[in-house]
Amino acid sequence: MLKQRVITALVLLAILLPALFYPSGMAFAAVVLVLMAAGAWEWGRLNGFGAAGSVAIGAVCTLMCLGSWAAGWLERPLGAVWIVAGAAWVLGGAALLRAGVAGWPRIAAPLRLVGGVLALWVAWMAAVQARLIGINFLLSVLVLVWAADIFAYFAGRRFGLRFTRSKLAPSISPGKSWEGVWGGMAGVLALALAWTWADRHYAVAVSSFYSLLLARGAWLLLLAAVFMAVMSVVGDLVESLIKRSVGVKDSSGLLPGHGGVLDRIDALLPTLPLAMMLSSFAQS
Repeated sequence: MLKQRVITALVLLAILLPALFYPSGMAFAAVVLVLMAAGAWEWGRLNGFGAAGSVAIGAVCTLMCLGSWAAGWLERPLGAVWIVAGAAWVLGGAALLRAGVAGWPRIAAPLRLVGGVLALWVAWMAAVQARLIGINFLLSVLVLVWAADIFAYFAGRRFGLRFTRSKLAPSISPGKSWEGVWGGMAGVLALALAWTWADRHYAVAVSSFYSLLLARGAWLLLLAAVFMAVMSVVGDLVESLIKRSVGVKDSSGLLPGHGGVLDRIDALLPTLPLAMMLSSFAQS
């Protein structure tokens, strides 16, 4: 399993890294579009659609992305889109986690389906716009999510249940602890401080997500870092809730050793549009 996991990760990196550093940014947009289409296909399966129906849902998501690309939306300010998407994730995520696993089937099937496709579409636009801003900006957001996950994992293993008596969400993801969440927050804060120092020390041409926030005040940087760490956990828990509700371990087997695409991008779905929303605010 470990060997398979490593091979899959290396293949993904061999595709993503050249696309990420390609000068125009459109190569990255195309690669991420393929991932979002695959995620939409998985979303159809998670919502009970068969092979043809799931392919159709993937096609719809692809057409939505291509349509916004052709319409020139990627080069336009989309502040209203980020605000609506961010509010939907904060309020909707809180409502879903409060309702628990049993609450998912009570949501109307069309609403579940449309909500997932919209989340993938908005995340694609956010990822592409972040890349158009600059590689440093996009990487600072991506690494934030990865750091939150890594620090949460090690903090949870080292300190889990040492300071609290209950798990974070035992009915949704039994392995997660509050200590892990706090560790993820601490890791993101350390990352933010290190990245802003590096931006200034190396005089980078394009500011990172953290440096844009710091320009409005250290208080905004600190609050935003903690908020983004929390929302990465929300994205992870929401997908876990959905999978547990439908009785599957992984969203698919597309990525051997890793599960499905949604299993890899669940924390990015809320954090990408929220990063765009916060950076838009910082620059206003």
